[in-house]
Amino acid sequence: MISRSLPLAGGARLLLLGSVRGLATEASAVTASLDSFAPESLGVSTSPEELRGFNDYFLGAPTEPFVPLTSTEVSEVRGLCRFGEVRVPNPSVLAALEWGRVRALPVAALDPGEEEAATLFTEHIGYLELVRRTVRERKLGREPPRPSSADAFALAWDRSANPGRGSRRLAQAREALVARAVERLAQGRGRVAALVDRERFDGIVERLGSGAPARPAPAAGF
Repeated sequence: MISRSLPLAGGARLLLLGSVRGLATEASAVTASLDSFAPESLGVSTSPEELRGFNDYFLGAPTEPFVPLTSTEVSEVRGLCRFGEVRVPNPSVLAALEWGRVRALPVAALDPGEEEAATLFTEHIGYLELVRRTVRERKLGREPPRPSSADAFALAWDRSANPGRGSRRLAQAREALVARAVERLAQGRGRVAALVDRERFDGIVERLGSGAPARPAPAAGF
C-alpha cells in the first residue's frame, strides 16, 4: 500500500491510500493508517451499489457469501497470489468499512453509480477498443505479467488490460469523478481519508495535488 498526504481547498487535509486490490496483507496497512490519521470523514473507491452490498452481506456476517469471478478476474487473482493471500471482495475496502462501522463514521462511495459508469464506458470505448480489450484480456489469462512486487503487478496488469486511447480516457474520467467526490467529502472537514485502487492512485494525486478543482477528462474519438 502507498499513501500521500495532500492539502485540499478550505484547509482540509487528505490522506489518500492506494492499495493493491485483493491482496490480504494490504488490509492491515489500511487499518493502521486510518488509526494514525483519525479522519473525520472517509471514502472508498467503490460504487454506491457495491457499498450497500458490502454493508448488507459482508460486514459482521458469520460467513461470507460466495462471490463469482469473471475469467479475467480469476487470471488476475492467479497472477497476484505470487505475493501473498488474495481475497474477494477486496479486503482493503472491507477493512476501511469495518473501521468506519466500529467508530460510527459513515463511509462514502467515491466511484460513480452503475448507470453513470455504463454511460462513461459507452462514451469512451468504441467497437475497435472493445475488441482490443477483449484480446488483451485473453492474452493476460495465458501470460499474466510477472513483475517483482505486488505494487508493480497492479500497475502492469492495468496497463496490459487497458491498452488503447479510449481505455486511458475512461480511466482519466473515472479518476476525475473520484477526485471531485473527495473534494465534496472534504467540505467543512479538517481531515478526510480516501481509499482507492493502486492503479488509480497516481492519477488522482495528480488531479488533487494540482490545487485546481478536479474536472472530468474530455471525450475523444477512436
